[in-house]
Amino acid sequence: MLTGENNLQLLAAPKKIVVTTHHKPDGDALGSSLGLYHWLKTKGHHVEVVLSSDFPVFLNWMPGCEDVLIYPLAEHRAELLLKEADIIFCLDYSALSRTNILEPLIRAAQGQKWMIDHHLDPEDFADLTYWNPEAAATAQLIYTFICDVNGDHQALTSDIATCLYAGIMTDTGSFRFRSTTAAVHHIIASLIEAGAKNWEIHEQVYNSSTENRLKFLGYCLLNCLEVIPEYNTALFAITKDDLEKFQVTTGDTEGLVNYALSVKGIRLAALFIDRTELIKLSLRSIGEIPCNEICKKYFNGGGHLNASGGSSHEELSQVVNKFKSILPSYKEILTK
Repeated sequence: MLTGENNLQLLAAPKKIVVTTHHKPDGDALGSSLGLYHWLKTKGHHVEVVLSSDFPVFLNWMPGCEDVLIYPLAEHRAELLLKEADIIFCLDYSALSRTNILEPLIRAAQGQKWMIDHHLDPEDFADLTYWNPEAAATAQLIYTFICDVNGDHQALTSDIATCLYAGIMTDTGSFRFRSTTAAVHHIIASLIEAGAKNWEIHEQVYNSSTENRLKFLGYCLLNCLEVIPEYNTALFAITKDDLEKFQVTTGDTEGLVNYALSVKGIRLAALFIDRTELIKLSLRSIGEIPCNEICKKYFNGGGHLNASGGSSHEELSQVVNKFKSILPSYKEILTK
């Protein structure tokens, strides 16, 4: 769905543009942001990517990541860029709160806000919205925004293609999630034709773990995995001490919840992480088990049917027990 399309005419002449995405960006958030960044630069715009936090080290190879501005490291410049921007792109989030410390700056900015996203229940804040909850990734929407909405089919450079490929690859679990449609594969083929080296991208993202990260994974599998067979559910609960022991950095917990889901017979997996200031929750599921409903109803979050997140200010043990207490309500769908 595209609304506010009349505003597209602003791109006809060079503009000051800031690209933003959600706090602690994943592969899709960073890939879509950098893919759009490279395209806008080819059109002569003055573009900056501004993030509220750092990003995982296994994404620091992406073309253009060295130009990304991290707000806590350059507050004055970031504030000036947002204040002076003609357009602020809001990618891979449907609510401004997802940008964390950038939220008040974006809300106060006088420039237009353009949201491109695939998450449910979008907040009504944007002057232009390009939204499709059925899209596999925001990077997929950036591809169609460039090629279809703007009709720029010849625009794809190898840098654009590489970033968008990485975004789609990571948000589809290497193309194994149900969101990976025939249309997604057609887009991927176009990105490879444009210069995305699929084998190199896969190697950079999935085969670049630090020693600490692998030891942390082994520890979690041995000591933190709990299986609840009567509800076909499995979970990890990670404490502050666990994070400190293995010197866990941004991105080290990425994908951990999927190991719980990979246990034979498991249909719902949860990851709880004590981040000190709050407990972060990630849910993954198979079939029609509604992760988004559980997160929205019980854990101040939301997301997609089979992949959602939330948070809580309660103690880790209380949050885990709360999660376990709601499983009987979903027993029929968990065990059928």
